[in-house]
Amino acid sequence: MNLQEVVLSTVELAKQVGDFIRQERKTFSIDKIEYKGLNDLVSYVDKTAEQQLVAGLEKILPIAGFITEEKTSIRLGQIYNWIIDPLDGTTNFIHGLPTFSISIALKEYDELVAGVVYEINLDECFYAWKGAPAYLNGNEIKVSKAPSLEHSLLATGFPYYDFSKQDQYIELFAELMRSCHGLRRLGSAAVDLAYTACGRFEGFYEYNLNAWDVAAGIVIVKQAGGQVVNFKGGDEVIETRELLATNGNITAEMLQAIQKFF
Repeated sequence: MNLQEVVLSTVELAKQVGDFIRQERKTFSIDKIEYKGLNDLVSYVDKTAEQQLVAGLEKILPIAGFITEEKTSIRLGQIYNWIIDPLDGTTNFIHGLPTFSISIALKEYDELVAGVVYEINLDECFYAWKGAPAYLNGNEIKVSKAPSLEHSLLATGFPYYDFSKQDQYIELFAELMRSCHGLRRLGSAAVDLAYTACGRFEGFYEYNLNAWDVAAGIVIVKQAGGQVVNFKGGDEVIETRELLATNGNITAEMLQAIQKFF
């Protein structure tokens, strides 16, 4: 299998489905939302986009199975599986806030080998595959060279349904607020990771994320020269549902801060 060809075909598919999402946003009404759980929103746009992605990816790599947020396909492959979030940032989409994305990763056995994140509103497609650089719209990207936390801009995500660690999270937020250029919460973990990969953020941290939120972004950050670990500094990010992605230079400082509270 030629990973480059697979990824570039996936990029084109993501853009096509992104165009569908962009057009639907123009006429979308908030009364079309459904609730999967507390503050866990979905709409026909998420489901239709996922169906389009599954159909397209089946043509690109017929032997692969799927791990999808909206469960439009639950067929697993023996070797390859696509991990798909058709609309990361659904709450932003529903409320008309312009940060939402498509996230597509490819896993070979247990290893993530490719990732595509398409930020729909800015028409920015970030992508990478094993053994190659990371790219944004065809141009190679690298993580920031900022040397320390005090020179960094960070991103995070707020708890929205599991509030069991809310107090720890707020204490960590306050600690980091005093230690860096600032913190941002865009509402799409896939975009936060892509922006870390291209140097807009020096770091991104969040807990209680799902595989489809982060799998593609993890690949892109790593291939852009960054580092991705859990809150203990280990590699088991998806399993522990704890993620810290950095430019590599601020990892130790970030872990020191995080481990005071987690």
